[in-house]
Amino acid sequence: MAEEIYKKLARQLDRLPAGYPSTESGVELRILRQLFTEEDAELALHLTLIPEEARVIAYRAGIPEEEALSRLEEMDEKGLIFGKLSESGSIQYRIQQFIVGFWEGQVNKLSRELIIDFEEYLGTFVDIDLWQKMPQLRTIPVGESISVKTDVLPYESAEKLVRAQTILAVNNCICRQERRIIGNGCNKPEESCLSFGQAAERSIRQERGREITQAEAIEILHQAEKAGLVIQTGNARKILFICTCCGCCCGVLRSLKHDPKPASLVSSPFVISLNEFTCNGCGICMKRCQMDAISLESGKAILDLERCIGCGLCVSTCPTDSYELQRKPRADQPYVPKTLLETYVRLGQVSGRMPMGSLIGMKVRSAIDRLKTPQNGT
Repeated sequence: MAEEIYKKLARQLDRLPAGYPSTESGVELRILRQLFTEEDAELALHLTLIPEEARVIAYRAGIPEEEALSRLEEMDEKGLIFGKLSESGSIQYRIQQFIVGFWEGQVNKLSRELIIDFEEYLGTFVDIDLWQKMPQLRTIPVGESISVKTDVLPYESAEKLVRAQTILAVNNCICRQERRIIGNGCNKPEESCLSFGQAAERSIRQERGREITQAEAIEILHQAEKAGLVIQTGNARKILFICTCCGCCCGVLRSLKHDPKPASLVSSPFVISLNEFTCNGCGICMKRCQMDAISLESGKAILDLERCIGCGLCVSTCPTDSYELQRKPRADQPYVPKTLLETYVRLGQVSGRMPMGSLIGMKVRSAIDRLKTPQNGT
């Protein structure tokens, strides 16, 4: 019975836009068993991507509202589901995907056993073909790489995105944390990932992160640039987080790095150009590039554009100003969804896991269940 519950949960997660593919080894089930109790897994089966109050989920699960609320609060604290503070002041809960989702919810409480299983599963989970069609993350160039003559939209500038936020938090990077625990870490800063809005509110409420000001967040971005970290955020114009990523620890960058043409897999409006005549071959850019897009040959830097993801790290520290960030031709500009919900809808349609009919059915079911459970629980 217990094994069947975890298989049901795995199947439900695999129906979400990013999927949760099965493996011959069953590592995906081992991950679920380490994170979800049987009771957690059973209740998670009654959650959807639509945030709902405990009374609605209790009705669907056939349990008392008080019991549902207590269990949902505990699962939210564990990072397994997402609890969102509604305008009325109540918490609404929804299911989370694996990445970006309940894996990141395990920051500061990772076990070595869980990390080993994650590392085994990562190659199966990250579908390069799907990522090429609809990336979940997008690359933002570091601010120091953007010249005054470069036309940059508000959602393409990390600093502008930060200045638009009212609730901000900084969290430990789960990628560098898990690599450090198993002895493969680097010396890059660990407390370096930013969250905003409802994500920041949840992080602060659960003491997973600490509240910071806009000025502190911008300083973290500056330190990330100095450390040679790639700035990534959700593939939407309205964002909930900014990650500062290194190619040695970040699960996404590590996966993309294995592909011979990572440039084709990322959502980035920019590309780098190199003036080989002014390059002095110092090699700083090669050391900072997280995608191995730069090599040295005959005392000059050689740029492999099929590996360049437009992060700008080579631009900001070039002593001869030989690099320049350029906007890609209009035909090559990636479309950026307005919200993460639109991103998930598009991802679900591209993957075939959540066609429009399925999404409409989910919304209708949620609306009906809300009507069946009055606000006062009677």
